[in-house]
Amino acid sequence: MFRHQGKSRKLKHNLQIATILSFVAGIVNVTGFLAYNQLTTNVTGHFALFMNDVANLDFWKGTVYFLYIFSFLFGSFFSSFLIEKFRMNKRLNIFVIPTAIECLILIAIPLYSNAFTISQPNLIVCTLLFAMGLQNSLVTKISNAVVRTTHLTGLFTDLGIELSQLFFPERHPNSTQLKSTIRLRLYIICFFFLGGILGGYLYLRLNLKLNALFAGALILLASLFYDDFKYQLIRTKRKYNKRSS
Repeated sequence: MFRHQGKSRKLKHNLQIATILSFVAGIVNVTGFLAYNQLTTNVTGHFALFMNDVANLDFWKGTVYFLYIFSFLFGSFFSSFLIEKFRMNKRLNIFVIPTAIECLILIAIPLYSNAFTISQPNLIVCTLLFAMGLQNSLVTKISNAVVRTTHLTGLFTDLGIELSQLFFPERHPNSTQLKSTIRLRLYIICFFFLGGILGGYLYLRLNLKLNALFAGALILLASLFYDDFKYQLIRTKRKYNKRSS
């Protein structure tokens, strides 16, 4: 799911990566909100608050929302920059690098919170937004802009449009493709929701606080190892078949 690109990429690959990354985004979103009362997977609300402070001439107060927006933007830029820089290296799965960085962030934040008192919560929020910018850029590039996993506004818009198209088959005859796209949107929404439930349960019920982020890191690491194991297994089978023939 992390390796297939272009024509070799199928719906099942997008479904796999969409469910995993949207689930992780749901965990991050709820954990960040419960910890700091701030959204940590998108910048729409932060932009509105930033413009409100600017309109009220409270520029200094609005700076923090600008930093939130910039952190997400920089995460997206950094992810895309890494992918473009290492794209020519055929031996390297370039999409692993941003995912590994995201894992490190989701591990480092709870470790830091366990060892030290967090005196600058805005820095943690910025770091989480950076990680979500990384993730959203990664999944956008790997899926050819088909999948988004960190925010739902565009998803619900697209889903509403596509559901309406089902009622006009004469104008949209490719119903199989349309239904596949709707299925993908529903998977992302459902797993974002399920990730949020898990994040809330870990944070509130088990009182794990920011340690709930470990769950997201564990899921990402497991998906990377699984993807690599499957790739190595396919390579081994191909080598064996060549020798046999």
